[in-house]
Amino acid sequence: MDQNILKRNELLAQKVIKGLESRNMTGYYAATKADALKLALSLIPKGSSIAMGGSVSAAEIGLVDAVKGPDYRFIDRNAATDKRAAMLAAYDADVFLTSVNAMTEDGVLINIDGNANRVSAIAHGPKKVVMIVGMNKVCKDADAAMKRARNVAAPTNAQRFGLSTPCAKTGSCMDCKSPDTICCQFLMTRFSRHADRIHVILVNDMLGF
Repeated sequence: MDQNILKRNELLAQKVIKGLESRNMTGYYAATKADALKLALSLIPKGSSIAMGGSVSAAEIGLVDAVKGPDYRFIDRNAATDKRAAMLAAYDADVFLTSVNAMTEDGVLINIDGNANRVSAIAHGPKKVVMIVGMNKVCKDADAAMKRARNVAAPTNAQRFGLSTPCAKTGSCMDCKSPDTICCQFLMTRFSRHADRIHVILVNDMLGF
């Protein structure tokens, strides 16, 4: 990565971390994917029950493969015969792994969901939430973050899942009410009432969508 971009991201990350701290959340900065993986695993005690919301970012740093190992109790929604039961079990997990669709420079988290299992687990349930966030998802303010979530993350995920939504065809949010829409619930996390629950690892890389 260009050294100028690296320096810019380091400085911006410090601003974001201060914003998170002011909102009773904890932020970290990792210069590489390997650093991010090491940091994430340091936040997850061995033996923990772990669930996740389908995070591409967590997979890209190798975290998903790591927690599927024998040292952890991974709740694998994709492998479960009863997916609803697996999703409900996530609310009682020790750790929930996810990312954000976008976030602001002052630490506000923006997430959009179709089934609400991911946003509801971020809001309440699991004892700890560990988020893996590429610096590409940091936006100037809440308006910019919402626009990113709706016009970048949502269309890309709709295409990834092979859904028949207007945004999957146009690449941009059409504010649709399609039966396939994944923009059903919007969660803005501006403060965590519970200290030491939400941990955000900012990674100096392009992760997720």
